Amino acid sequence: MESLRVMTGFWRDKRVLLTGHTGFKGSWLSLWLAELGAKVVGFALAPSGTPNLFDQARVGERVQSIIGDIRDPDHVAQVMRDAQPEIVLHLAAQSLVRTSYEAPVETFAVNVMGTTHVLEAARHVGSVRSVVVVTTDKCYENREWLWGYREGDALGGHDPYSTSKACVELVTSAYRRSFFTKGDIGVASARAGNVIGGGDWAKDRIVPDMARAALAGESVLVRNPRSTRPWQHVLDVLHGYLLLAERLHGDPARHADAWNFGPAAEDVRAVGDLADAVCSRWGGGTRWHHEAVIQPHEAGALTLDATKARTLLGWRPTLRFEQAVQWSIDWYKAHGDRSDLAATTLGQIQRFQELAS
Repeated sequence: MESLRVMTGFWRDKRVLLTGHTGFKGSWLSLWLAELGAKVVGFALAPSGTPNLFDQARVGERVQSIIGDIRDPDHVAQVMRDAQPEIVLHLAAQSLVRTSYEAPVETFAVNVMGTTHVLEAARHVGSVRSVVVVTTDKCYENREWLWGYREGDALGGHDPYSTSKACVELVTSAYRRSFFTKGDIGVASARAGNVIGGGDWAKDRIVPDMARAALAGESVLVRNPRSTRPWQHVLDVLHGYLLLAERLHGDPARHADAWNFGPAAEDVRAVGDLADAVCSRWGGGTRWHHEAVIQPHEAGALTLDATKARTLLGWRPTLRFEQAVQWSIDWYKAHGDRSDLAATTLGQIQRFQELAS
């Protein structure tokens, strides 16, 4: 794929503001951008919990890290003015469905108003040329269809998280059509599937839960083993974000839109299938169990149609389902072996680039 070879030259010395750089995807993206030669300013809350990928991979050594809250519009505006970014990658979010039931007001404040603050700040800084707002596959009104959702399908959501992300899509569209109409600045949204990969320590996510259980020699509870999800490795998704930002920079009018980044149809698997794959590849008696208990509502079936990104961006998944699972396990086992996790993470980035080029 030619895209990665082009991207290496494109990103060198580009000024990038990355929100959410202390999170799981943000930490991976920070390291990748630094490897590509970008000048990255990160803005986010302090990394959450111990362990966390930001500290484990020593991300703060590679980027300028500013701790702050996107709910503070004055701080967001100040960081934007100081950084003078050419590219804004907005990943900061409250990203957990179950947490959104516990903290709905915080979820809407962070996701909806936080995004508004970022876009408002970006439109007042003359340096900005492209903005990618990251949302989720859960922004669609889920009708439990067997086929993938396309970018023009109805937005909606059952839970506060999904609804907040649908709102983020509307906010992004409103700003694009109201304030970024001259064609010199591209604003787009990116909707990805369920991301897996090493360094995710979030609660109530299947792979982190299983990694913790495997390392402790315990069985893990799987809540909805029959639910299907579009599983994909974090690097495949981030590759999509980077390609989109690059194309927005070069041709804003053509690419300022919503984009899906999802796996191949055969890699849409049930949660139980993923749990089985982790157990078989981890070995050592790793196991899971299911209990019939009342759970907050979560979608049963969810699939993305990424034809648009494949056709117009030249993006396609590099890692298949089995590879994504294996790379994730390799990372968590490196953690268990007390390996250098900065080297482990960078090694997987470099290997991905070789496979995708």
